[in-house]
Amino acid sequence: MPSTVVHVALAGLVGVALLGEEFTPRALAVVLLATAVIDTDAVVGLVVPGAHRSLFHTLLLPPLLGGLVAYDSRLRGERSWLRERWGDHGVRVAWVAVAGLTFGGIFPDLFTNGVNAFYPLHDTFYRVNGHLLVSNQRGVVQTFVDLAPTDPRPTTETLHYRTGVDPSPGAEPADVERVFPLVMSGWQLMVVAVGGFVVGTRLWEFYRW
Repeated sequence: MPSTVVHVALAGLVGVALLGEEFTPRALAVVLLATAVIDTDAVVGLVVPGAHRSLFHTLLLPPLLGGLVAYDSRLRGERSWLRERWGDHGVRVAWVAVAGLTFGGIFPDLFTNGVNAFYPLHDTFYRVNGHLLVSNQRGVVQTFVDLAPTDPRPTTETLHYRTGVDPSPGAEPADVERVFPLVMSGWQLMVVAVGGFVVGTRLWEFYRW
């Protein structure tokens, strides 16, 4: 599964691309921090069983946060909390932070081994993974959407994602191995390398000028 390092690297690409003229190291840090916070539901899982990949990985979170930003920046007008403190810059950073946590924080898990997509309204884990191809014998073939799964979909009661802070459900022995993944595949290393290069280059340009 993608680590927080991979999430942050992807969010860095989103931040550099979308912040535009509002780019500053502090603005980028806000985007990266908002993305990293998504993975803290692993810690909450120590107290609330099933919270990991559910509490902050739900696809309901981005519309909720986006709605709050829209309400504050567009409907409240001159009383906007964001504009009073940081002006239009703050509004732009807030929108990019929502994009960063969506595409950098939630999507990598959704498109690999799954998230509880509509938690807490619907307690079911979904995964978007498969292939799409065109065959001269079978035509168009896709395995991303399965409308009739043979196995029941996992829920917070039946699925536990192993993490360094919570390796297994319930109490663990004192000598349990705690693994904190950094990079677990070639494509993840590529994302980290590209993200680091792009962010590093943008920071160098910022401080250079």
